[in-house]
Amino acid sequence: MAKTLGIKKDIPKKKIAQDPLELLKRGIWVYFFLLIFEGALRKWFLPFLSTPLLIIRDPIAFGLIYLAIKQNVLKSNLILTTVTIIGVVSIVTAIFLGHGSLPVALFGARIFLIHFPLIFVIGRVFTFEDVIKMGKIILWISIPMSMLITLQFYSPQSAWVNRGVGGDSEGGGFSGALGFFRPPATFSFITGTIAFYSLAACFIFYFLLNSKYINKLVLYGATGALLIAIPLSISRTLLGSVVVIFGFVLIAVSRKSKYFGQILIGFLAMIVVFIILSNTAAFQTATEAFTARFESANEIEGGLQNTLADRYLGGMISSIQNSTEEPFFGYGTGMGTNVGSQLLRGKTSYLISEGEWGRLIGEMGLLMGLLIITFRLKLCIDIGFASYRKLASDNFLPWILVGFLLLNIPQGQWAQPTILGFSVLGGGLAVSSLRTSNKS
Repeated sequence: MAKTLGIKKDIPKKKIAQDPLELLKRGIWVYFFLLIFEGALRKWFLPFLSTPLLIIRDPIAFGLIYLAIKQNVLKSNLILTTVTIIGVVSIVTAIFLGHGSLPVALFGARIFLIHFPLIFVIGRVFTFEDVIKMGKIILWISIPMSMLITLQFYSPQSAWVNRGVGGDSEGGGFSGALGFFRPPATFSFITGTIAFYSLAACFIFYFLLNSKYINKLVLYGATGALLIAIPLSISRTLLGSVVVIFGFVLIAVSRKSKYFGQILIGFLAMIVVFIILSNTAAFQTATEAFTARFESANEIEGGLQNTLADRYLGGMISSIQNSTEEPFFGYGTGMGTNVGSQLLRGKTSYLISEGEWGRLIGEMGLLMGLLIITFRLKLCIDIGFASYRKLASDNFLPWILVGFLLLNIPQGQWAQPTILGFSVLGGGLAVSSLRTSNKS
């Protein structure tokens, strides 16, 4: 009778064992799509829920961590254990020795307790094939995303497409140059646009070397979308990120001379696309605005090299110097975030520091702050060494992703949920791309 009804008496144990893994994979995909479109929900479709939607990925992250621990997927290691302990201790010190607000402390500590561990969950659950699949989706999304930022660039800030968080009619664009604003795309702020296209650049360069994995029309379309996005974003950070990532590509190609032809063809194709775009009035206007922003910022900040050095290393030096005037355990985790300042002062402002390292040391003190910074750096170094070894087997993807990680994990502004999300996703994908099966 069981056979007649189509019911199997014995469900294979292998299938049961795989169910939690598939559930975790689906949860990671949900996290990814919410990262891409949560800004759109907060600005256009559910503006009345803009505040709770700010942490819409937090329940997903918590659920993934809980399921991963329950299924023994999340394994302990030095980095994860240390960061988790610091996250717990920071709640205690914030309440009893810092600002004294439990909600603010929990908001700050959630970065270390439910988002940071997600890097290792993604790394354990996703395989190389899953990473390739997500890379394809990112390239598909990049094409309409560039259409969107083009519309935002040329539309007034009062237009619906430029609405700010909560439906703000004053616009969500950030000041750029020549009267144009930096478009936030589907994100709440321009930083989301920068992070998205930086991650997309990793996959575009990889697929240019391994076009067998993707439809070439999609690849060429995404390449054009990236070239369009750079001037339209009016962001030196995006240009610098793409240059850094391309530098990692050149290092990878230098190990295998057979790829020189492919990267040369890809580079020439990008030049051809750039020349074609340069003959359009819309692209010329965006390029003029980008150039004007580049020149004015260089005059103020002393050039791109000085700016990058100050942001990447100068922040550390000034943070350590300022720590002598701050409490040993800091002012309390979460205080340096926009949410923390809103809860504590009733308005959004930088109560501690705009820079990430300054915020960490200011919130948690010199000891815990430096430990968090050290282990974030160590994570990138560990992934970097493992990725470099993979170059010998022609697996360039993790190494290219390291270029993205170095710009986001060590000193990315994790107080901003979108940057945090892209850092977590990028880290997880880099670890996953090192693996060819679930047993690796």
